[in-house]
Amino acid sequence: MAVTRDDVVKVLEAIIVPDGGNLVSRDLVRALTVDSGGGVQFVLEAANPESARALEPVRQAAESAIARLDGVSSVSVVLTAHGPAAAKASPPNLKVGRHPTPQASGPAVLSGIDRILAIGSGKGGVGKSTVSANLAVALARQGRRVGLLDADIYGPSQTRMMGTTRRPASPDGKTIEPLQAHGVTVMSMGALLKDAEAVIWRGPMLMGALQQMLGDVAWGRLDVLIIDLPPGTGDVQLTLGQRYKLTGALVVSTPQDVALIDARRAIDMFGKLSVPVLGLIENMSTYVCPQCGHEAHLFGHGGVAAEAQAMGVPFLGELPLELETRLAGDAGTPIALGDGPAAAAYAELAARLVGGGMA
Repeated sequence: MAVTRDDVVKVLEAIIVPDGGNLVSRDLVRALTVDSGGGVQFVLEAANPESARALEPVRQAAESAIARLDGVSSVSVVLTAHGPAAAKASPPNLKVGRHPTPQASGPAVLSGIDRILAIGSGKGGVGKSTVSANLAVALARQGRRVGLLDADIYGPSQTRMMGTTRRPASPDGKTIEPLQAHGVTVMSMGALLKDAEAVIWRGPMLMGALQQMLGDVAWGRLDVLIIDLPPGTGDVQLTLGQRYKLTGALVVSTPQDVALIDARRAIDMFGKLSVPVLGLIENMSTYVCPQCGHEAHLFGHGGVAAEAQAMGVPFLGELPLELETRLAGDAGTPIALGDGPAAAAYAELAARLVGGGMA
């Protein structure tokens, strides 16, 4: 009998990790494939080299357990570390929020990061941060090494959406060790603030903080860094476009006209900054009643696709409006971790970006 991916996942769910949970619940499995000849390959991705060394007995146990499955002809389990070694201590003098330092000339390239995607919207309330978090998770589930930077300094939300609770460490008061969640490397101003603490800064300090969170964070080796932009077309967008070499931007909008007006402004802004717009995403595209199955278009439908066609910009897909998406974000477990319609939509979006060489 041929072995299936579900058979392998069930076995991995029974492999316990020393500090709690199993390989699946801890989101340690990457790039799982089962070929037609019964060959099974996947990667176990730890947060840092120390964790990887501790997981070697677990890797051996997983390999042995899968080899015993009927239909398995070979097993290959590779153990890797997602990021650099964890810092031993966090000195008290780590400070984010300074004036930016001078830059020689031209947009800078961030070492070790292959692609940088900016997620913009032109306005708030269209689900840009939700899209950023879930797209990061969906890309990680497809085997990509993903970073997520919350560039909304005044209103950070990614610490809640990604379920991170601890403060980033620093080995020297300058270099910042980012957080890890759901296979994604995460950095957000929210991780450095107390609950409900406001950031009351003028533009230069904001730009300095952004420079620190890009250049001073030990991102490690990434296939793609997703930057969750704040609403509008202000200091953060201008700083990013002028100081860093961005692969491109994705613009998120709901179908309604008032959101599309601001989406056009965002597209115009990226054009003036010479940042390629890789595509438009229609969020909150449709709502399906969980009781009766009736499909409704609360914000209209198809407006973003029509706008993309009119502007000559790729249309990357539709994302549904679901209560579960909001609940998952509030709980710190993005909906893309699951298997429902919304997760499938994010997986399709991620696959489109990977297939197009954009992520």
